[in-house]
Amino acid sequence: MPQSPIGPELQRMIDLLAKLPGLGPRSAKRAALHLLSKREGLMRPLAFAIAEAAEKVEACTVCGNLDSINPCAVCTDETRDTSVLCVVQDVGDLWAMERAGAHRGRYHVLGGLLSPLDGIGPDDLKVGGLVERAHSDDVREVILALAATVDGQTTSHYIAEQLDASGVDVTQLSQGVPVGGELDFLDEGTIAAAMRTRRPA
Repeated sequence: MPQSPIGPELQRMIDLLAKLPGLGPRSAKRAALHLLSKREGLMRPLAFAIAEAAEKVEACTVCGNLDSINPCAVCTDETRDTSVLCVVQDVGDLWAMERAGAHRGRYHVLGGLLSPLDGIGPDDLKVGGLVERAHSDDVREVILALAATVDGQTTSHYIAEQLDASGVDVTQLSQGVPVGGELDFLDEGTIAAAMRTRRPA
């Protein structure tokens, strides 16, 4: 069997890159070669940024966003409307909402969606923290900005039931979000339109 032309250090780098979403073994090899060809301008700064992020970035204990400060910059922004909570599946969806500029309130990151087939139940999500926040005197509306999928709709229905006793208005995104659509793949205009036309859950 011929010996591999790729050394162990480079192979480990390729194997780790291949674990990233959207990168298979071939794409990982191309990415590794590109990084090595731009060692000073890209590879070393990237390695430093990854190490720094691993050291400093953490999940916000209030909303679940990722930041180097805790509570995060969104939670500590005094210009935001504290009476409106926008519930999203993950941090990528929070960033998509911010990119669209469609929401100026606070957020709550669930950390996933209910999915019986995958063994994900209510205890695996941050629903308890959401219910607790919804009972705050400041909160008057909870917006369910979840994917228009079966799991997303199931999760929205479950959360609406859990918030029933809180007395807050529970709304969800309306037109603009296609069935099967995920927020992170939608353009800013579509997200903004969905926020403007939200409806009772």
